[in-house]
Amino acid sequence: MNSVDQLLSKPFSGLAHTEKLEVKRLGPDRPDVKIEQSAKDRGKAYTRTFSMVWYEKKTWLTGSIAKRSLFCFPCLLFGGETAWTKTGVTDLKHLSEKTKRHESCKSHIENILQLRMLGSVNIATQLDDAYRRSVMRHNEDVDKNRYILSKLIDCVRFCGAFELALRGHDETEDSLNPGVFRGLVDFVSSIDSAMELHLKNATVFKGTSKTIQNELLDCMLTVTREIIVEQLKCTDYVAIQADDTTDISTKTQSVLVYRYIDERYRIVERFYGFSDLKDSSAQTIATAIMEKLHKVFPEDCHKKKVIAQTYDGASVMRGVSGGVQKKVAEVYPNAHYVHCYAHQLNLIIEQAVSNISQARVFFLDISGFCTFFSRSPKRTAVLDEVSDSRLPKPSRTRWSYHIRVVEAIYRHREALRTCFEKIIERRTDFEGVTVHEAQGFIRTLKEKEFLFFLFLFNDIMPHVDILYNQLQKRDIDSVYVQKATETFIKCIGRVRESTDNLEAKFPSEATFSGRNANMNTLNRLAKEVCDIIVTQAQERFAFTNHLEGAKLLQSDLFQTHGQSFPNEALNATVQAYPMLNKERLRTELSIVYERPEFCSSSGAISLLKLFVENNLEEAFSETMQLLKILITTPMTTAESERCFSTLKRIKTFLRNTMTEDRLNALAMLSMEKQLIQEIPDFNTRTIDKFASLKNRRAQFVYKLSK
Repeated sequence: MNSVDQLLSKPFSGLAHTEKLEVKRLGPDRPDVKIEQSAKDRGKAYTRTFSMVWYEKKTWLTGSIAKRSLFCFPCLLFGGETAWTKTGVTDLKHLSEKTKRHESCKSHIENILQLRMLGSVNIATQLDDAYRRSVMRHNEDVDKNRYILSKLIDCVRFCGAFELALRGHDETEDSLNPGVFRGLVDFVSSIDSAMELHLKNATVFKGTSKTIQNELLDCMLTVTREIIVEQLKCTDYVAIQADDTTDISTKTQSVLVYRYIDERYRIVERFYGFSDLKDSSAQTIATAIMEKLHKVFPEDCHKKKVIAQTYDGASVMRGVSGGVQKKVAEVYPNAHYVHCYAHQLNLIIEQAVSNISQARVFFLDISGFCTFFSRSPKRTAVLDEVSDSRLPKPSRTRWSYHIRVVEAIYRHREALRTCFEKIIERRTDFEGVTVHEAQGFIRTLKEKEFLFFLFLFNDIMPHVDILYNQLQKRDIDSVYVQKATETFIKCIGRVRESTDNLEAKFPSEATFSGRNANMNTLNRLAKEVCDIIVTQAQERFAFTNHLEGAKLLQSDLFQTHGQSFPNEALNATVQAYPMLNKERLRTELSIVYERPEFCSSSGAISLLKLFVENNLEEAFSETMQLLKILITTPMTTAESERCFSTLKRIKTFLRNTMTEDRLNALAMLSMEKQLIQEIPDFNTRTIDKFASLKNRRAQFVYKLSK
């Protein structure tokens, strides 16, 4: 905006007042102009070149790279000598004389004065005491209005943080259901005399209308996004998480989450916004994602900062030739695709169950227990008589449900048997179907096949639960994931070795239900289940090239790496991330492997903190870059799932009164409330945005008296 070429193509006089003020704020553009002038002195040829020191000598001087000439910034804006405003000056030999002569020019001095006074009231007015008093009164009114608006912003923030509906069904003065926002405003007025006086006497701006609420929400969303964008521009690497779902209003929604390391070396995942999608095709989803990315990373040089993208395992997302990840990678070449590892775990268990019919039947049986009690309060009442715990409610969408059911039936199998026997004893109080099902469940609890798989999966599921919880954490990295999955595989291996001892746990009355069933067959099936889980875990958790770097910083391998350096992992890492210096990284890692104090780190995050706390960022610069890459790479899409759960809660609470323009703002206030609390001037920035939206009858902008 303040460059010579821009001002020549679009004259300063044709700019809007706000644009003129912005040009004044930016000041003269000072590029390194390539001006050369050949000359001879006493028969010796030499070349003069322009030095940027001239900018320090003459603050009004500016230059044009395209024209390769110098200009006067104030005269360029308001008009003056042609040489300094149109053609430009290129005579370096006489530049000192030309600048002195130009500085003495009347038009130049007037232009400087005019530029300095731009945006200020004239001198005569500044000296007028009446004007000063009016400015003082104006600023006092602004103080009051900004105070009231700040309180209204606090009320909106409260509603957003707790996902409460702002508006009620009837917002009249004597309404009994004015909504949470009006209720909060009334409560604040009861303890704040300034707010109470404002609500009683306000004629121009009251601040409780739907329009004001929407404008405040828009401003708060804009301010929060600006903070997130500022952090994204300051961080070294960024990863994106995206997913899509259908909300309760049957609209397809896409969510975008950024993952990065902030200025305090914390790994953060920031919600950026929901988008409406016309369909769930790869092209539509990829277009929605890249539109948001382009707003944050408009320059090609910034696109290299995007080093990872993660989605669930749907083919439309992970497709190698036409999936979303492929389309994003074409624009952001360093954005390597990572399949969500929590989703991978679900697929591993599903594979183990679906391949073995007896295991599949077992999980249908345990679901039947939960369904039996969930359909009748009378049945549940009998269970409460004999047990202090209930079975989980049926839900086949999450494997955590199966984990809880297996554990509950294993722990309370005797209580369940007693409960079914009581139902049979009280057969006159229950329907015939209930009694018949209770008899069937008693037989099931005596079957060796059912008990065998119950004990088997009771040994397996705790390890699944531990790994699932580890993979759902927000602050995990690829080093942590690799160690956790290796531990999981070892634990499943130990369970496999102990399957021969499961028969000893059976009650004496346990019998086989089928002719062909025997312990040899069950032991073979148990080992097969464990083998499938281990094989699938090794395949699905196998790290691709861009995750090989995790092996370089896995602390339990440091001693081995010290004896034999992992060159293959290093080559794969540098190939995936060409911004790393291979030779220096190798040298730094060799030192890390040799030092015993580094071997106790639990993951990449703890190692990064160790370098930072001991001021080793510069000494281990390449290792720091690798650590940041590994930490920034998301191993789960847990945050996008949290966003969707928030989306559905907001839509459920507000479906009758909410328009789409409120959705992103309310979701942002809910999910990023900690970030908003950390912004010290959040209310002030929101008020400034609110004041700049349009000309308002109430005053929110201060005036300067001098």
